[in-house]
Amino acid sequence: MLSFSKCLHGISTKLTPATSLTIKKVLLTKSNQLSVFRQPYINKTITSNLNLNVWKKSFSNIKIAEADPKYVGYWFLGCSGMVFVAVALGGITRLTESGLSMVNWKLLGEQLPTSQAQWEEEFNKYQQYPEFKMKNSTMTIEEFKWIWWMEYAHRTWGRCIGAVFFIPMAGFWLTRNFSRTTKIHSLICSVLLAGQGLMGWYMVKSGLEDRFDKPTDVPRVSQYRLASHLGLAFILYSFLLTNSLRILLPVKVTGVVTKNFVGLAMAAKGLVFLTAMSGAFVAGLDAGLVYNSFPKMGDKWIPDDIMQMDPALSNITENPTTVQFDHRILGISTVSILSALYIMSRKSKLPPRAKLATTALATFSWCQMGLGITTLLTYVPVSLAAAHQSGSLTLLSLALWLVHELKTLPKV
Repeated sequence: MLSFSKCLHGISTKLTPATSLTIKKVLLTKSNQLSVFRQPYINKTITSNLNLNVWKKSFSNIKIAEADPKYVGYWFLGCSGMVFVAVALGGITRLTESGLSMVNWKLLGEQLPTSQAQWEEEFNKYQQYPEFKMKNSTMTIEEFKWIWWMEYAHRTWGRCIGAVFFIPMAGFWLTRNFSRTTKIHSLICSVLLAGQGLMGWYMVKSGLEDRFDKPTDVPRVSQYRLASHLGLAFILYSFLLTNSLRILLPVKVTGVVTKNFVGLAMAAKGLVFLTAMSGAFVAGLDAGLVYNSFPKMGDKWIPDDIMQMDPALSNITENPTTVQFDHRILGISTVSILSALYIMSRKSKLPPRAKLATTALATFSWCQMGLGITTLLTYVPVSLAAAHQSGSLTLLSLALWLVHELKTLPKV
């Protein structure tokens, strides 16, 4: 293909010098105009291509968030509900002093007595341990059957939770119905669930050991192991419920929240958990029976025997008076913080669901405190005490819901 300059040279050889010069000037002028006209278009095209390449590279680094199917969320929710029932059953088992009636443990379940001879054999096993010798020596076999069935129901329910969790989990993994986040959380829940079962038996063993030497000793499980057992149940429940909320109740960003409000909500959630754990020590030491008055403990705000043990730190977890005092202080502190959170929410631009969660949390904290005081004043009846323990898990549920609603909101 000939160049433009060569074309001009060829034309010029056929024309007179004057005519040739005129034509050259005209063609060069038109050529420059055409170049000027095309230049912006070429620049625009190059710029567009460059921008397109930049966008392609940017989007190639963005990973689309994986979404879990709704039925995975319902599975998490169902498992959390079963754990809630297990906590309630465990509280009743402890309050009825049934937890030491079964003196052995098998992974897949103990044999169910079906004849009188088998019941007598089971009763004979129980008679070899401290609780019968020191506390229930007059118990009949019919009375033993009742506490045995209570412990059996608690253990069987725990094994049902394991089946309902692990069998569907295996199916979801094989069919690739889990997002990456859910895979990690399901593994954590697996470890917690297995640890919960092992901790339950480790707790029971502490009540079967021959360590009750003093006449004033009461055969019971270690309060440390009891608190660990309950704590693992609360943590497992929190993981399950949080995952169900993440999948079934996604947050719509329709408001803002202050950093102070979020910080106070997180602190409130931790305080609810800590108060529940102090309640486990109250239960483990029967500390609810030492001072059955409120707001004072007896005739004093601070009883004389609150620091009677040596070393001093042992009073926090081993002195029933101190344990009850701490539980009172933690309970009042929890209600105070949640009430402050409610007041702050009235002045905040929170979404409707977040405001509802805050209101429900503050309202129920007062109900829970009232239930605790009633339980104390009536000398810890089984029905009220079991309701109070279940109430602590309900309060934690509401705190988890509130934190879930605040998590993705813009912080100001």
